[in-house]
Amino acid sequence: MRPALEPLEKNQPFRFTCSPQVTCFNDCCRNLNQVLTPYDILCLKHFMNMPSGAFLTRYTEESTGPATGLPVVSLRFGDAEDLACPFVTDAGCRVYPARPASCRTYPLARGVFRDRETGRLTEHWALIREPHCLGFKNGQRQTVDDWVDDQQIAAYNRMNDEMLDLISLKNRFRPGPLRPSQKKRLYTALYDLDTFRNDPFYSDGNLPTTAGAHARDRSAADDMDLLLVAMEWVRNNLLTRSPEKA
Repeated sequence: MRPALEPLEKNQPFRFTCSPQVTCFNDCCRNLNQVLTPYDILCLKHFMNMPSGAFLTRYTEESTGPATGLPVVSLRFGDAEDLACPFVTDAGCRVYPARPASCRTYPLARGVFRDRETGRLTEHWALIREPHCLGFKNGQRQTVDDWVDDQQIAAYNRMNDEMLDLISLKNRFRPGPLRPSQKKRLYTALYDLDTFRNDPFYSDGNLPTTAGAHARDRSAADDMDLLLVAMEWVRNNLLTRSPEKA
């Protein structure tokens, strides 16, 4: 049964609480198709103290988005028959401080629209009601802003909106599939951040001038700033240049 989505205004209160005391605890960590954003992977590999390449190899698999032609990175479930998240335990999530944006946002869903003329971003929110979820019964009363603050979602939303802008550029200026070499370069820049930092190939392209010191000395760059550099590299070198030069 597909979950029901109920539109929700930002100032409209709802009730929800998730804890080990709720009998469905951890049920939402199974039967998953968990897509990870570049910022999700940055936070997870940093929390686990792993190089990005090692994290990607061990915990993820790559596919191609049928609508965008872009790489899609998802959690690998291995032999888990119930498609359980590799990080879930009976006691809860073992990477909880670095859990992905979709986990933080649940039971809310967020959609965004950016006006091309004004650049203004409009958010749309909804409640996800799944039959198994008992968190709505006698849950804590709160608003969307309360949930965003409590779950520390704001930074994830900012970085993921940057990724959505790249997807929009791709659809506008480079529809259809990327060449294999382009797809590999985009995947490395956005998801394998440590390779992007250290591979001299990426110094040969147009590094963004807005990155300041981070563009000049990427070995010392903060990972979040470096991801913004990588996104601008993709924008300048793969999405807005002519196909012959990309």
